[in-house]
Amino acid sequence: MRGLLASMLYLLQQEGATHVACASDTVIRSFRNDLYAGYKTEAGVPLELLAQFPLAEEGLRALGLVVWGMIELEADDALAAGAARYAAEVDQVIIATPDKDLAQCVDGTRVVLYDRRGKRIIDEAAVRAKWGVAPRSIPDWLALVGDTSDGYPGIPGWGKKTASAVLAVYEHVEAIPDDARAWKLPVRGADRLAATLASRRVEAALYKRLATLRTDVPPAEPLAELEWHGARPELRDFCGRQGYNDLVERAGRWA
Repeated sequence: MRGLLASMLYLLQQEGATHVACASDTVIRSFRNDLYAGYKTEAGVPLELLAQFPLAEEGLRALGLVVWGMIELEADDALAAGAARYAAEVDQVIIATPDKDLAQCVDGTRVVLYDRRGKRIIDEAAVRAKWGVAPRSIPDWLALVGDTSDGYPGIPGWGKKTASAVLAVYEHVEAIPDDARAWKLPVRGADRLAATLASRRVEAALYKRLATLRTDVPPAEPLAELEWHGARPELRDFCGRQGYNDLVERAGRWA
């Protein structure tokens, strides 16, 4: 918790962020659990960690930040929807995560990811270099290779390199021909891969839906409400209860 708030202060005071919103999973389950029984749940997450979620939201709000606490949707959906809404209003939207799921939101150099640990901006060229496909093909790539962190397996036999090579030509799973003889590129084991995909089109479509972030429920706040004006007075009480008094001193700016 302390690390989270300290990190956000650094983002605001040292890294120059001006308008900030934080998305959190108020609950881990989402509409995707209704679509696929194997999708990630709170199972295996320590109870002491789950108990930190509402405290994290409280602390971030006390710091003066807009918080999108998600219940039906996921935090990644909120970030994707926010990026889609505000991209036309600012010079650049920076999504502070290197998460491959969010790579689908990248748009040239206007909407980018930021790997804060590696101090690296991931723009569209970097997405292509890292995953071998355009941002719009990331959900298709995940549908083929799977995502163990989210709990869906992908299509058997389809590895990362093969998926990248094929999607670099066809862009979307739906456009990949069922007959390997119609493929416009040489791929080892193409007959087997094509046959497997042809027999699992329904699964591939489901996995792609799971991987596709929702942008149809944009945040209600106008851009001006995301501007940081300083910590709120309740930060003093929050930090006092948590034993983070040094963060009160570091806040510096007060709304």
